[in-house]
Amino acid sequence: MPEFYYEDFVPGSVAEFHGGHDITKDEIVRFAQAYDPQPFHLDEEAARHSLLGGLCASGWHTCCLAMRLNYDTWLDRTASLGAPGIDEVRWEKPLRPGDRLTLRRTILHKRVSRNRPDMGLVAMEIDVLNQRGETIMRQKHTQLIEVREPGRIVDEPPAPKVPHPTHALPHVEATGRARPFAGWFEDLQVGAFIELGRETFTKENIVAFARDYDPQRFHLDEAEAAKTHFGKLAASGWQTAALWMRNVVTTRDRVQGELREQGIETPQGGPSPGFMHLRWPRPVFVGDTVTYATQIIDKRPTSKPGWGLVFNHNTGVNQNGELVYEFRGSGFIRMRGG
Repeated sequence: MPEFYYEDFVPGSVAEFHGGHDITKDEIVRFAQAYDPQPFHLDEEAARHSLLGGLCASGWHTCCLAMRLNYDTWLDRTASLGAPGIDEVRWEKPLRPGDRLTLRRTILHKRVSRNRPDMGLVAMEIDVLNQRGETIMRQKHTQLIEVREPGRIVDEPPAPKVPHPTHALPHVEATGRARPFAGWFEDLQVGAFIELGRETFTKENIVAFARDYDPQRFHLDEAEAAKTHFGKLAASGWQTAALWMRNVVTTRDRVQGELREQGIETPQGGPSPGFMHLRWPRPVFVGDTVTYATQIIDKRPTSKPGWGLVFNHNTGVNQNGELVYEFRGSGFIRMRGG
């Protein structure tokens, strides 16, 4: 029986939750090998010469660790119904081996669903801190939580509605030296679109990921999932995200390898400062195959010498052509001569 329901989350309240172990080099490398195999997450020497200055966890790994710490400290005792997406994530500092995480949760506002009086939407901000009290990551999202006594709620005033932006642009074929996510900053074309690859979700990989990072009942157990609004076993949204990242790196490395075989120099990739407007509009179920794609929507010089920032709109579509994953991301890309 859950301990916490919608009624127990008070706007303005702040709570801290502490992690139980220090992050190890092995777990950083293990996640990177599976989902984000970039040199600064895999190799200490290569990481020292990167923009990050040393070995650190993938930002997606930090999200997954925060998800697990949320679950272990309060979400497991909450009548949670999942989350429709993430409004914003900012990766403020790298997560290093030896760091110990603390979560600071601030409840921003809440309301009961207009269509389902038994479900509430609780908006919150999650700050992920290291042992020095430095903010590693800041996340804003809305959690769906069951109402203890439907029909007896005097609801909070609704929060201002922020329209969800549309980022997709007309597709532009890459021409000349332009190589989406494989070339230099100067060569990348706004509008360039690339299909990254596809992943099939099985019961085994859904449950394995959930055990490590998101062990909510609808990701772990078919019988329990059948009792929820999902109706059957569903993948964690963070698994959908992590597999998108794997396809980005795999595609970029393949294209860069092809260019190097032609004697064309390729730049080192850089980290991402964060993302916005992540949505999981439909669940991903056992047997679904998700095709991932990305499109450049903007690019700008930065204050970091030799680096530009490229913005992208990213999607995942299932075998029925239904959108299951979408967000706006950004990443640092080397400039020529930088």
